[in-house]
Amino acid sequence: MAVNDNDAICDPIAIDAALTRIAEAIGRHIAREHIRGRKAANDNAPVSKNPPPPKR
Repeated sequence: MAVNDNDAICDPIAIDAALTRIAEAIGRHIAREHIRGRKAANDNAPVSKNPPPPKR
């Protein structure tokens, strides 16, 4: 018997719920990437307002 789901009736509420879960997961993933990127770029010690003069 061949499998064909073209005649299946789709529940729009179930589809919307599934798409919402997927979008939320993608959003969390993107947010994590941005947070990791910001931490990695800002790992240096802050520069003081009056740095000491260079040693000779």
